[in-house]
Amino acid sequence: MSGHSHAKTIAHAKGIADQKRGAAFSKMVRLITVAVKDGGANPETNARLRMALDQAKGINMPKDNIERAIARATGAGEGQIFSEFLFEGYGPGNVALLIEGITDNKNRAVNDVKTILNQNNGKIVGEGAIRWMFERKGMVIVKVEDQASEKQTKENLEMEAIEAGAEDIYWFENVLEIRTAPENAEAVKKALEGKGVKVESFSLSWLPKEEIEGDEKIKEQNEKLIEKLTDNDSVQEVYSNLKD
Repeated sequence: MSGHSHAKTIAHAKGIADQKRGAAFSKMVRLITVAVKDGGANPETNARLRMALDQAKGINMPKDNIERAIARATGAGEGQIFSEFLFEGYGPGNVALLIEGITDNKNRAVNDVKTILNQNNGKIVGEGAIRWMFERKGMVIVKVEDQASEKQTKENLEMEAIEAGAEDIYWFENVLEIRTAPENAEAVKKALEGKGVKVESFSLSWLPKEEIEGDEKIKEQNEKLIEKLTDNDSVQEVYSNLKD
């Protein structure tokens, strides 16, 4: 849930699921709840819910937990009322941060985020000060070792991704990060799956238009800050423009 690389975001999310499964599942319940409230409980007609369910499966959330979350979200007048937020801020070294989350108390969430930033040489800024530095993208993640056939080489996967509608592709070791227009993420996923490619996940992400350099100290400070932010119950994702 940190940094600009969604491939690394997925890896970090899986680590959180292993170490703090309860917290990870709680955040996923919020994501599913908002998706159901936004577009209904039928994943066939609710693309946002399909994406949330895909992410839930990606962290091995039990089917019973998922079904309970959907049922609770459809209960009229029951449960907590969640709202989404996108806070903007700077980390150490003027690293730009977008902090995305879901909360049942926005005032508490902004105070929590502000406190974490202030305690880690960062600061929160006004709406629009940071967002223009990022752009919304669809992200489809494929892991080479997950492929069933040896013929699924990196070169073949790149070609299949391009044919499926990828705008850009990046490799992070054995993970292929496919970037698309937000509205095309699911179509690219389905096109790849139609060719027998196993997709690790698909989602929407905020990516920096330009990255900035930082020394090891700056990287360590921002990594610590992002970890503190993602430990907060309300924070779903944190994106930065710091170059790896």
